[in-house]
Amino acid sequence: MSLTPADGKRRADGGGRRKGGRRRALRWSAIVLAVVILGTAGAGYLYYQHLNDNINKDPLNLGDEKDRAAASKANAAGQTPLNILLIGSDARDSAENQKLGGAKDTFGTPARADVQMLLHVSADRSNMSVVSMPRDTLVDIPKCTDPDTKKTYAAETNVITNDSLGRGGPGCTVATWEKLTDIHIDHFMMVDFSGVVSMADAIGGVPVCVDANIYSHTSSGKGSGLKLKKGTTSVKGKQALQWLRTRYGFEDDTDIARTKAQHQYMNSMVRQLRENATLSNPAKLRSLAETATKAITVDNDLGTVAKLYDLSKELKKVPTKRITMTTMPWVYSGSSGRVVPKATDAEQLFRLVREDIALDGKDKKKTTTVQASTDPAAADDKIAVQVENGTRTSTTGAVRGRATAVAGLLVGKGFKEAVADSSAILSEATTVVRYPSADLEGDAQRVAKALGIPTSAVKKSTSVSGVTLVVGADWSTGTKYKAPASDDTTPTSADALNGSDTTACMHVDPNYVW
Repeated sequence: MSLTPADGKRRADGGGRRKGGRRRALRWSAIVLAVVILGTAGAGYLYYQHLNDNINKDPLNLGDEKDRAAASKANAAGQTPLNILLIGSDARDSAENQKLGGAKDTFGTPARADVQMLLHVSADRSNMSVVSMPRDTLVDIPKCTDPDTKKTYAAETNVITNDSLGRGGPGCTVATWEKLTDIHIDHFMMVDFSGVVSMADAIGGVPVCVDANIYSHTSSGKGSGLKLKKGTTSVKGKQALQWLRTRYGFEDDTDIARTKAQHQYMNSMVRQLRENATLSNPAKLRSLAETATKAITVDNDLGTVAKLYDLSKELKKVPTKRITMTTMPWVYSGSSGRVVPKATDAEQLFRLVREDIALDGKDKKKTTTVQASTDPAAADDKIAVQVENGTRTSTTGAVRGRATAVAGLLVGKGFKEAVADSSAILSEATTVVRYPSADLEGDAQRVAKALGIPTSAVKKSTSVSGVTLVVGADWSTGTKYKAPASDDTTPTSADALNGSDTTACMHVDPNYVW
């Protein structure tokens, strides 16, 4: 991404912000997160107008409004969570970016979203969750419209997630995340190569650890060039950039291992910013603020220094020990080296984020309330409900007549427009109520309440055209629904790392030991 000064309006040329290379990218979003978390020590400097002018802006979501995930619900105190997508662009459209990590033959090609991390801050600001998605993940990318050229990119299925950025900008990456996770994203922040080195210098270095001497370099020219001795080293400048880019040399030389190294770096960065007294030095803080504001692109609603400052105050409330880094659970897709979300575990992780449940397992009992913005439900006898049979499992066939029986149950409760769809025989482990758009959310919640189905099972989905109740395998008999016990533990496959963990050390592939 070309990070030229902006005056708060979008640039007219439309093409400059998405140029860049198609090579492996660094993990630099950690730096932006850390700066925003703790760049508040000298708030006065953040209000200089020239810092405001540095910030580049793009629209939040380039998908169709009807496809947006429902807004997060407030807790009993009226507080709402924050969901921020951190995006790392592999743009190489400047001399500095080319020098730091790009081949000349990648100049001018669309940038890719090689780093994607969802930052979730709990409604009560007691904890923070970070979910990384490997760049090699295959996903469905929704239809996106470029706000500058007005070009519409058709929806695609089973394509690599980092392609989303080249389909109109970061707003398409946001739309892709919402489609996959059903998590409403409030803001995004995106950075490229150019600010990483100077930002790391301004911070004063970040301690990282390897369990052997490492040199990330191959005879064919692959590798980041990182060369470290065994143990802990404080990296900054280009060496910090190399750490964040390293794939060849960590563990199994995959993007998954690189994500793990990113988490270690981020944790250490946050601790450094909170504990390092050098940030009280006005010159250092000014340098950090200048570099950060020039390096980032944010959504329009976050596009002022004042709003970034307000956000930083919210983030700073979270104790380091309550920050949990995770990677989206995944499995390999054939022999391509690509990965796909691990169905049950990934959905479990996404649900915990949607429901604002702490990933460290230290939550107090929470009570949620429906936001006032949710449209009120229509009268029961005016709510059209389609009931489908989803009782089929991998070992048993569908229970015959189940959709008809439950539709009859709804009619008996006053939902006169409930009908069974006998043509659809589905497989759903748990009963779910789906609705296509925000104006029907209240109706869907009313149907769920009438049957004793928890609100967590009410989900927005563009796969339905109206309120649709899918009777799952957990309700194969009887007239009273009993919700299964909720498992609110973070899947072990998410590879969670606590923000206060100072013992993390990357394992070095023996082939890269010197």
